[in-house]
Amino acid sequence: MTTTSDKRLGKQTKEPSIQRLVEQATRTYIARLQPRYLGDHSVAVAELARLRRGAGKRAHQAQELVGVGALEDLAELLEGRPDSDFRKAAEEAVFLASTLWALHQQSRRDQGMHAKDRSLGGAVRALIRLKDSSGTDDEESPLRKRLVRVGTAESLDSVAVRLREIVLLLRTAPEPLPLDYGRLAGQLYRWQHRPDRAGVQREWGREFHLAATAPRARGRKAPGAEGDDAIDTQLGADEEGTYGGYAAGE
Repeated sequence: MTTTSDKRLGKQTKEPSIQRLVEQATRTYIARLQPRYLGDHSVAVAELARLRRGAGKRAHQAQELVGVGALEDLAELLEGRPDSDFRKAAEEAVFLASTLWALHQQSRRDQGMHAKDRSLGGAVRALIRLKDSSGTDDEESPLRKRLVRVGTAESLDSVAVRLREIVLLLRTAPEPLPLDYGRLAGQLYRWQHRPDRAGVQREWGREFHLAATAPRARGRKAPGAEGDDAIDTQLGADEEGTYGGYAAGE
């Protein structure tokens, strides 16, 4: 898929979009590190401790993380592409997603907190259900409002801080609630390009709302479960209307 931002930079569908490379770099790095951390390899444990110090920060704010493996993977994938404003956005997305994963994984040795096709909106809804069994309307939950605040933030610094808050809550959930950090990295890359932002906001809203529907009623897997294809990753920012109040300006 070629995003609006890639089209602006003259990218063609014959080569992978920058979004796809961002997702690939993030997944490749975590897939390499996660099993080693779960196996208590000392180097991996030290690497996650180093990564956690950057969680919720921008790449330029964590000088001690210069040369982090995920950014090196990204640099290899982007080799030969003209240096442009997309590169900074790609680096910020990979950095933020990787460091948030490290925070999420902290002290969890029973299961990896990166899992393919586990959506942010779906995880937030699952967390609401775990924390509140009283039947309170999920739409009124403070956790749902936290997700909205991520989508409607006006700067990447705010997005980073608000995502960190959500990840800390996911980390302390009564049962594991993993995320697909490659998917999140791709969304964060698109979010940084203003014309794509509303589409990403609506994706997060759709993920949240689809997670409310019982899988059996829909006849397929729950949103965020592996193989789920409910999220339209090509949702454009120029589509009319909003989805669940997640469009910019709520």
